[in-house]
Amino acid sequence: MSDAPRHSIAAILPCRDLDASTAFYERLGLKVVSDHGSYRLLDDGAGWQLHLTNESPQEWLVPGQNPFGLYLYTEKVAEIAKAVRDAIIGPVKGPTHKPWGMYEFAVSDPGDTLVRVGWPSRLIG
Repeated sequence: MSDAPRHSIAAILPCRDLDASTAFYERLGLKVVSDHGSYRLLDDGAGWQLHLTNESPQEWLVPGQNPFGLYLYTEKVAEIAKAVRDAIIGPVKGPTHKPWGMYEFAVSDPGDTLVRVGWPSRLIG
């Protein structure tokens, strides 16, 4: 196995409460791999990478008007949905097959970032 970095991308997400956001993303399966006080790097060990920071200007995060969103692709949709069932948006508290071909659910993080977790319906056994 090579120590070379893999080709990847990571989102840098501003948040008002770094601890609350960290706890939320840990429920989704990420772990803190590096903590620099106001800037944390999270990773799930399988490809998800997320940077959380509370260094952003206050006007970036207006309560109820957060423009940010994340889509997390994983085969473990149902498993993760069980871990965050209480936070799932909508009347159905679990993932569903959507007309656009995804098996997914949505949650809102502590900073009102919309987070969708899904996998292509055609790949679900």
